[in-house]
Amino acid sequence: MSAVEKSEQQRLSVFKTYKLYVGGKFPRSESGRVYEVTDSKGKWLANAPQSSRKDARDAVVAARKAFGGWSGATAYNRGQVLYRVAEMLEGRREQFAREVAEAEGLSKSKAAAVVDAAIDRWVWYAGWTDKIAQVVGGGNPVAGPFFNLSSPEPTGVVTVLAPQESSFLGLVSVIAPVIATGNTVIVIASEKSPLPALSLGEVLATSDVPGGVVNILSGRTAEIAAPLAAHQDVNAIDLAGADEELAKELEIAAADNLKRVVRPQAVDYTRTPGTERLTAFLETKTVWHPTGALGVSGSSY
Repeated sequence: MSAVEKSEQQRLSVFKTYKLYVGGKFPRSESGRVYEVTDSKGKWLANAPQSSRKDARDAVVAARKAFGGWSGATAYNRGQVLYRVAEMLEGRREQFAREVAEAEGLSKSKAAAVVDAAIDRWVWYAGWTDKIAQVVGGGNPVAGPFFNLSSPEPTGVVTVLAPQESSFLGLVSVIAPVIATGNTVIVIASEKSPLPALSLGEVLATSDVPGGVVNILSGRTAEIAAPLAAHQDVNAIDLAGADEELAKELEIAAADNLKRVVRPQAVDYTRTPGTERLTAFLETKTVWHPTGALGVSGSSY
């Protein structure tokens, strides 16, 4: 037996350490807690961080700090950044296919198809960054010598409860539209299948996405979501991954500062989405401006 073969037999397995992604960094949970993540057959896969209320508050601070720069970037630039993320996802396609297969109990071929669809979905939203304003904005006819223009602006800091069952395609489908429109986001990963979401944080960190634009927490969904729904510096919440009872509780908490709320609904994430999630986190700013008059003839421009 060669030295190389002997070394390979004696090596210990090097398990992957999963961490949160907050403010562009990879902290362990402030609480120091973890919980076991298993595959569809109950086999242990990894220990995932169990986020605390302090982690949630830290994520809000990071998201708010990043909002000014991200919302102030041009829509074209945001599209370039999102496309770069898709490039990085493509380079780690095999890793995500393995994690999705383990999380959702899919065959390798079906998991690969899900990952391909998720990457395509990311590219699809990247293409919308500089087009959505043309769809929901424009000039309004008014009775008077005025320009009346409406333009969309991002809502602000958005909390997203990722879908519980669709651990990657559903995840991408709820994150991408939020940041494509200039918002920043705090994502609560699927409680039972958080590993693809935590791996996505590694992709974002090595892409051009500024730290704090996307923050990813794992743990008990209800425990993390409660302080975020009540947080006064969170502007909107997407309840995609909440059950009926939890959604009702969070919606009541969100009403305290008039957060925008997207209620949970049955969604087939394999179908091409519309623009609903893009427009859900946009505000409309309307500006009036006098057209002015040229000369005594009363002609205007």
